[in-house]
Amino acid sequence: MLTSCALQRDRRERNGRILKHVFLIGVSVVMLYPLFWLLASSFKPENEIFGSLTLWPSSFQVENYTKGWTALPMSFTTFYINSAIVTVLSVIGNLISCSFAAYAFSRLQFTGRSFFFALMMMTLMIPYHVVLIPQYVQFLKLGWVDTYLPLVVPRFLASEAFFIFLMVQFFRQLPRELDEAAMIDGCSPFKIYWAIILPLSLPAMGTAAIFSLIWTWEDFLAPLIYLNDIKNYTVPLALRLFLDQEGQSAYGQMFAMSVLSLVPVVIFFVLFQKLIVRGIATSGMK
Repeated sequence: MLTSCALQRDRRERNGRILKHVFLIGVSVVMLYPLFWLLASSFKPENEIFGSLTLWPSSFQVENYTKGWTALPMSFTTFYINSAIVTVLSVIGNLISCSFAAYAFSRLQFTGRSFFFALMMMTLMIPYHVVLIPQYVQFLKLGWVDTYLPLVVPRFLASEAFFIFLMVQFFRQLPRELDEAAMIDGCSPFKIYWAIILPLSLPAMGTAAIFSLIWTWEDFLAPLIYLNDIKNYTVPLALRLFLDQEGQSAYGQMFAMSVLSLVPVVIFFVLFQKLIVRGIATSGMK
């Protein structure tokens, strides 16, 4: 009798696990379908992209990739280099400036710390479009329009409150006894930040780097506002050039270049995804 009950219980648990996995696989397929459709459309002829519901192309148009790379007035290599410059500088600027600000808010004592931290958090609720015009006027007076400076310089001034908040929450989990021991040994606040806080905060830094890279690489609005010369265009702006409102749009080539534009983001995420898991699952202390 007990054996029969145990077998029934095991069967119910096994059926439950099967149903759970089937449900998760179904949800994953629904979520990944747009990516599958993008990849399939990059190989389809123009007349099949929106005229057929099947994902499998009738004939693989590999020339969508070869022609798309050189179809624009500038080679797509130029746009990749432009995006790489803006993204790398933005990631470096965010990591340096936001970690400095987070270290000050979380480990140092100074007058008005709570007030300035609350003021910084309030900026998270301000939509980007609200400050767009004042920022544009300011950068125009500085002569920075049609350069990468409006896209990069604010990153070195701790303008991303989200990353500051992320690092503050992580820094606060580190024992303050480490700071006290380092101060006894004669370490300055900068030395404590450089030799103790940063090495223990790699998960938080990796998470900030990944999100910063993704948001900067895929940013369309800011480059659209500040960049006028096609030689300075980033990848998102270059993809827009495949759409012609008056003539024929090259959707196949645009989707092919869109697939290639996702490659750096996917590679970076795969290489550093363990840091995100560590940042969420642990406090960074061994």
